[in-house]
Amino acid sequence: MKIFYAVQATGNGHISRAMTLLPYLQQYGTVDIFLSGDNSNLQLDAPIKYRSKGISLYYNCKGGLDYWQMIKKIQPWRVKQEIRDLPVEKYHLVLNDFDYITSAACAKKEIPSIHFGHQASFKSARTPRPGKKSIAGEYLLKHYVKATHYTGLHFDQYDDFIFGPVIKNEILNAEPSAGDHITVYLPSYCEPQLRQLFQAFPDFRFEIFSKETRSIRQEKNISFIPVNKELFNKSLLSCTGIICGAGFETPAEALQLGKKILAIPIAGQYEQECNAAALEQVGVLCLPAIDKNFATHFTRWIENPSSIQKDYSNSVALSLEHIFSLQTIMQEHEDLLLEETW
Repeated sequence: MKIFYAVQATGNGHISRAMTLLPYLQQYGTVDIFLSGDNSNLQLDAPIKYRSKGISLYYNCKGGLDYWQMIKKIQPWRVKQEIRDLPVEKYHLVLNDFDYITSAACAKKEIPSIHFGHQASFKSARTPRPGKKSIAGEYLLKHYVKATHYTGLHFDQYDDFIFGPVIKNEILNAEPSAGDHITVYLPSYCEPQLRQLFQAFPDFRFEIFSKETRSIRQEKNISFIPVNKELFNKSLLSCTGIICGAGFETPAEALQLGKKILAIPIAGQYEQECNAAALEQVGVLCLPAIDKNFATHFTRWIENPSSIQKDYSNSVALSLEHIFSLQTIMQEHEDLLLEETW
């Protein structure tokens, strides 16, 4: 079987998931990867057959999206050409982890595909949303990537096509410990803002992962650490808690390890607002933003001894079983159409 696997390269979650999933997919056949986007800090440790700058999100230093940067990076004629040239018709299975170009190419060439990943879970109305829905946000989640079939991932199984997160083996097989530091990963903030915020708590030690640094350095009670898979795993496994955005992979890994989580969604990113609503249902403390009351929220969070733990160890097997059952259905439908044509 020839498998086309499109991976979104905005942020690090999609790439981390792809690196974990790839060995399992390769048991079913040959996998060609299309990496689309150019705003991630992790490298995909696998051969990449097709590459595109795609359409990516960019962040300012104040916890929100940089819309001007996003607009500048979009090249409509390049995107149109890539949609035309992407050879999705040569594959038995097209697996799309939130890439617009692949979605549009499949639609143009009438090729069945499976939208796989966290964003696919929002196809269900049962997936948690914030109290105030965003019309634009809902439209983007439902229409940015269209497919003939869906396999979603989320913190809980809200629908019959939704499964738990794909957790990398380094986390699944690890023995976590309770160290004396707090791990921080807030990629929509820059170092000056993070320095000012966390040096206000001199009695606590923070390990802050920053896209701006290339080597580990110490500044008072803060260690600035480059975004690196091994270093992040080590910090997460031994932390007393983690402060992060309301993305998907990082909170999911923390839940698997039973770590205390303080989540802050990126301003203007509706998907993260939805994730925050889901995390709150689980029992995680989520803040809408970092404001003047952050010290009070931080103290309440750090003094609360409780944490939540989930078991996502069967998620890969269950989601792949669903994916290849869909692939069988798609193949049977294609064979039936050929018979009717003849």
